[in-house]
Amino acid sequence: MVDLKAKPFFLNDQEIRWVEDTIASMSLDEKLSQLFVLLKPVPGANEEQIKALMQSARPGGMRWQGGDKETVYRQNRLFQQYSRVPVFIAGNCDDGGNGVLPKEGTFVATAAEAGASEGTETAYRIGYVAGREASAIGVNWMFNPVADVYKNWRNTIVNTRSFGSDPKRVTDCVRAYIRGIKDANPHMACTCKHFPGDGWDELDPHLSPAHNEATVEDWMGSYGLVYKTMIDEGLEAVMTGQISLPAWSRKVRPGIRDAEIMPASLAPELLQDLLRGELGFNGLIISDASHMIGMAGVMARRDAVPRAIAAGCDMFLFANDFAEDLGYLRAGYESGVVTEERLSDALHRVLGLKAHLKLYDDAVRYPDPKLLDEVGCAEFRQYTAEAADRGVTLVKDTRALLPIDPKERNRALLIYVRSTPNSKSDSGDGVRERITQELERVGFTVTQCPSFYDRENSEGVNPMNFVRMMMMDKREDFKKKYDVVFVFINVKGYAQKNVERLSWSSGHSMELPWYTEEVPTVGVSLNYTNHLVDCANIHTFINAYGPNTENIRAAAEKIAGLSAFHGTADDTVFCGRWDTRL
Repeated sequence: MVDLKAKPFFLNDQEIRWVEDTIASMSLDEKLSQLFVLLKPVPGANEEQIKALMQSARPGGMRWQGGDKETVYRQNRLFQQYSRVPVFIAGNCDDGGNGVLPKEGTFVATAAEAGASEGTETAYRIGYVAGREASAIGVNWMFNPVADVYKNWRNTIVNTRSFGSDPKRVTDCVRAYIRGIKDANPHMACTCKHFPGDGWDELDPHLSPAHNEATVEDWMGSYGLVYKTMIDEGLEAVMTGQISLPAWSRKVRPGIRDAEIMPASLAPELLQDLLRGELGFNGLIISDASHMIGMAGVMARRDAVPRAIAAGCDMFLFANDFAEDLGYLRAGYESGVVTEERLSDALHRVLGLKAHLKLYDDAVRYPDPKLLDEVGCAEFRQYTAEAADRGVTLVKDTRALLPIDPKERNRALLIYVRSTPNSKSDSGDGVRERITQELERVGFTVTQCPSFYDRENSEGVNPMNFVRMMMMDKREDFKKKYDVVFVFINVKGYAQKNVERLSWSSGHSMELPWYTEEVPTVGVSLNYTNHLVDCANIHTFINAYGPNTENIRAAAEKIAGLSAFHGTADDTVFCGRWDTRL
């Protein structure tokens, strides 16, 4: 039986009685439904739709889903109102409150930016702002912080989401993020992810089976250090990545065949023997999203749903079709794949965490709508600016180009490289204009280099646009026209490619860095930290970590010498190559 008086639950006798009475009042299907966290299929706060969903599905938790802050607040309030048992409402806030309110919430910093900053204040503020803004709309469970150690520079699914490659640094920042959450709202649970750890493989488990190939010793000294430390300090939940850990599976299950090595969500040796046994975790285990190919592509769903619970997951994240998935879990229970003891164990952790968060108390379950006024407030935006000042990093300046005085070198060519648009209706993201404004603010006169997408949108679809993009100036004319070239890179993907790399807008484009030996050139990344692998011949390079105004402004001011660089580059930015350091 789960010890609900022990860490991380710390329940008193009255709260344990609430847990026992609640479980005793449930039918079998209600018990099984408590093990699911669902995603509302249609965004919005339609009361009848929400009432029907909550009274038919009766899930243990709901994942936040879209809208402005008033709409989401109402939606989440209705989730609670029409659920007989209080529900978890989960949010995903890697960078701040923008994780739950993309337009109104506050981007504070990426984890990579926090990791590059001195101390842990930025990591703390990411958690604090995330906690305040998510709490305001009724979120009570944070699917953060990311506890991955960034070991492979090719991995772009956790590149900016990891605090770095040093396990001690990651541990310190994870601790600070959680402290920020708890200072913002002591009734919000935190989750470390993606156990057993992303950042080793270059594959994205959304798209492919992925593996952490660390040895047992290497794992214990890196990923294991982070998890063990946070577990000892009272971590409430762990999210299992759809990632395997072959060395540990082979250690715990001698003779296991390669075909039997499963991602953590389906691997009892990783959840029961390693996480609960070796690391001593008593809290709640939830799978990562069940549609990820790391799970969905290795086992039929009728087997995977009950197998995940049997392996040790207490909750299952998302349903393909809820009625079907519930049927799969029920069949697994009836056939003995999920034992009565395992179901009871999971239920006690689910209800135990709800009691730990005081969700039985209406004052906790329903936040005061006045808290919505904090979302996007001036204080939080100031945190963004301060984080940018601390974190923006001069990765290299091997020719001592910086600072550049706009009074002496004023005429700038701006090349803006962004992710490939995925729609013909794309008309730009507004970031190039933001960059131009901030460079001109510090004194540069900016000429924007057109991209292939610009020509297609403004001049019409024409095969000659490709040719025009190859038309470069005469070198001597170019040198007379420009004093400096700025290359701003804003490339970021999600669940589409295993590895995202710099991609110019067309082949043989005028954007390519042919100009680095003609005119002084500065490269600036607004997202990923590993772009030097694709443009090592840019000898002055900055990682600015975000395409928002505050981070661009900080980069521009530091380029012009109006403020100093304070960030420290993780060695992974050089991508294991000598030429990226030149």
